[in-house]
Amino acid sequence: MSREIMKKVKRIVVKVGTNSIMKNHLEVDYRMLDRLAFVLATLRQQGYEIILVTSGAVGVGASYLEIEEYPTEIPDQQALSAIGQSALMALYSQFFDHYRCRVGQLLLTRDVVDHSISYENCHNALDRLIDMGVVPIINENDSVATDELKHPTKFGDNDTLSAIVAQIAQADLLVIMSDVDGLYDKNPAVYSDAKKIDHVPEVTQEIHDMAGGVGSEFARGGMATKIKAAERILNNDQAMIIMSAENPTKLFNVLEGETIGTLFKR
Repeated sequence: MSREIMKKVKRIVVKVGTNSIMKNHLEVDYRMLDRLAFVLATLRQQGYEIILVTSGAVGVGASYLEIEEYPTEIPDQQALSAIGQSALMALYSQFFDHYRCRVGQLLLTRDVVDHSISYENCHNALDRLIDMGVVPIINENDSVATDELKHPTKFGDNDTLSAIVAQIAQADLLVIMSDVDGLYDKNPAVYSDAKKIDHVPEVTQEIHDMAGGVGSEFARGGMATKIKAAERILNNDQAMIIMSAENPTKLFNVLEGETIGTLFKR
């Protein structure tokens, strides 16, 4: 498929994962946050409508408290998330402010999409923030949503959350910035002859089988969750790209129609 369709994109949801904003368990990657803020602020200045979905609250919280081992008790995880979310938003505010771009925080739980009034309220809030020239920054409210007893308010991972946000916001494009630069036919870390797939028009069982691996200690995502997000996006007749987070400025090239990452589009 021609990437010329990218030139018609206006509203974009960008998702960045924990592994992309953390250098390691104890260090936040400030350069990455700065480059991300620069790119998104520039796109906003150019007339694009930008929404950022970010992971990293628990990772930043662990860094802030210098915790090297992930806590196993749910209350400890919730507390770490609350601490880290405040620190994470402070960092985003600082970096976006440098580029004269304002941000606003939304913390969501699953019931936003399960109840029509909450869904509409979320949609309206996103629209109004964008109309005000503000970049909404969204994360799951991990301090109150847990997996315990199959809690009905949890998304489970931010790849799923980003696809749902793209649906609520009626975005033209979801961009998942990751520590991998696209979907490969097999694990590129293991097989030197692995080939990146440029375009996926449909998520088949074969595509699911290509996805494997799990997230790091402080991250929940993996390629499997990204494929599930892509399936949701395709079912909603939207587009999604998986690309490397190493150089966020390549998003400019993506929007100019260059073949970067893997495009999911019917």
